[in-house]
Amino acid sequence: MEFRSVIAGVGAYLPERILTNAELSTRVDTSDEWIVARTGIRERRVAAEGELTSDLAIAASLRAMANAGCTAADIDLIIVATATPDLTFPATAARVQAALGVTQGAAFDLQAVCSGFVFALATADNFLARGQAKRALVIGAETMSRLLDWSDRTTCVLFGDGAGAVV
Repeated sequence: MEFRSVIAGVGAYLPERILTNAELSTRVDTSDEWIVARTGIRERRVAAEGELTSDLAIAASLRAMANAGCTAADIDLIIVATATPDLTFPATAARVQAALGVTQGAAFDLQAVCSGFVFALATADNFLARGQAKRALVIGAETMSRLLDWSDRTTCVLFGDGAGAVV
C-alpha cells in the first residue's frame, strides 16, 4: 500500500515585540531604505525575555493542530527544525511533545539552518510514506535574536524570531 503525505493544517506564531528598521538604524549604520532595498524586510519579531524556542513551537503547533482538526492523540511524529534549540538535550521536539500531551511516537530535532524546515518535511514524508507514522507535526522555530551580533548590520537586519508548523 502506498501512502501519500498531505498538509492537513498550518499554524504560525510570532513573538509580540516588533523591531523595526527605523529602530535598527539607531543601533547600526543603516536605514529603512537600505534594508528594504536589499532584503524587502521592514520589521522582524524578537522573543521576549524567557520566551524559548519551544514556546514559539508550541504556539504554532497548537494552531496547526486546530487548523487540521486533530488532537495530541492523533500525532505520532514530531520534528522540530531549529538552529536555536532550548538546550542541547532534551530535544526541543521532546519538550514540545510533552507540552502538547503527545504520549506516543517519536520526537526529535533536525538542524539544517536555513533549509531545516524543508529537510524536516522530507524526513516526515519518508516516515509517513513507509507507514512508520500516521500523522506528523513538522515545526520550524527559531530564536535567532539571541545569537545575533546586533552591531553587525550585515546580519542583524536579516533575522528575527518565530515559528511555523504543519500537520
